[in-house]
Amino acid sequence: MILQMSAIGKRFSSPEGTVQALESVSLSVAAGELVVVEGPSGCGKSTLLLAAGGLLAPDQGQVRVDDQDLYALNPERRARFRARSIGFVFQQFHLIPYLSVFDNVLAPSMALPRPEAENRALQLIETLGLSDRQRHFPPTLSTGERQRTALARALLNQPQLLLADEPTGNLDPQNTDAVFAHLAEFARAGGAVLVVTHDAQAAPHAGRVVALRDGRL
Repeated sequence: MILQMSAIGKRFSSPEGTVQALESVSLSVAAGELVVVEGPSGCGKSTLLLAAGGLLAPDQGQVRVDDQDLYALNPERRARFRARSIGFVFQQFHLIPYLSVFDNVLAPSMALPRPEAENRALQLIETLGLSDRQRHFPPTLSTGERQRTALARALLNQPQLLLADEPTGNLDPQNTDAVFAHLAEFARAGGAVLVVTHDAQAAPHAGRVVALRDGRL
């Protein structure tokens, strides 16, 4: 099992009082599996994904990736593990506007240098249909091209686990299908994929769909 989340709980304080974002959530994703967590805004989807990726410590429960307890690591070791083993794709892309497509895709190699990084970046750019845009900058790209650039960046370090937070929220139906097809291809190649979304187009590509409502699966 690549991802194992056991009895995860997370609370936040607000002016109105304590909000229980996640309550005793247990979820696993195996190698070769694409799991979709669907639910409305505010149900805890992003909190779940951040906890799964080592970016937000839960108040209770355990998160293991490739049998490593993420929150047993100190922040520095957790960051190195995350760079090596986990890829992230977000709705807002988070591309660096003054870097080209090629340099954005290559950016994760700064945290985890690899001699083959440039060749892998070029391969991913070609696979995702961006070869003619590799020297362009994010502001000049279409929305679909920006998301494919973000996906290529997430795949650069050959992660075991790919986490996607509303990856098609800004895309038209054609680009939505293309992104989900690439995520499914990553899973078929042996990766584990967890997608949180309210997009009904995700379901046909998923091996399993689970619903999240008010912090509970």
